[in-house]
Amino acid sequence: MNNKFLDLYKPFLEYIDSGKFFRTPFGWLYAILAGFNLLVPLVILYIAIDNQLFSMGAAFFFAFLILWVVIAAASWLGCQIWWNRRQVLAAMSSPDSEFVATPVYAHFLQTCGEWCGSWIAIVGAGAGFVSGIFLRDGGLGYMLPIPFLSTGGFMSVVIMPIIGFLIIVLTRVVAEQVRALVAIAINTKR
Repeated sequence: MNNKFLDLYKPFLEYIDSGKFFRTPFGWLYAILAGFNLLVPLVILYIAIDNQLFSMGAAFFFAFLILWVVIAAASWLGCQIWWNRRQVLAAMSSPDSEFVATPVYAHFLQTCGEWCGSWIAIVGAGAGFVSGIFLRDGGLGYMLPIPFLSTGGFMSVVIMPIIGFLIIVLTRVVAEQVRALVAIAINTKR
């Protein structure tokens, strides 16, 4: 029976089943997050200028300038992580696979962990170093809305990279476990 009315949704369902329905929006999300990372240093600069950065004194200004360079470097790395992982995302699930959404989700979780862990390690260590040298009586937290800048100090130079590393490892392990579960399900079905 060749009924055009019943086949109306067939292209849409094939699009979902092929996995493009999941990969394409996630690819857009990765590109948006890459662009967001480029905007972060500009927004932080705007907030600092709006809070009278230039009237805070020379030590505070130089501390902020050095920390802003660290934030810009971490944001550029974050942009590269999201942009490069966007290209890997296209190969995460094949059209003939029964499991198309789970590998994409696992990849997103892994990329979030890589981005978050890297950003916390770089900016946290940089903020601790800068506030330990320039701002011994307090951190930069009262001026910028970044939570771990208020504690500062040289202890952050050691702790923040460890926390960042643990975030990367933990999210990678969870993502690999999700992918392993999919591989087990595929092999069991065969």
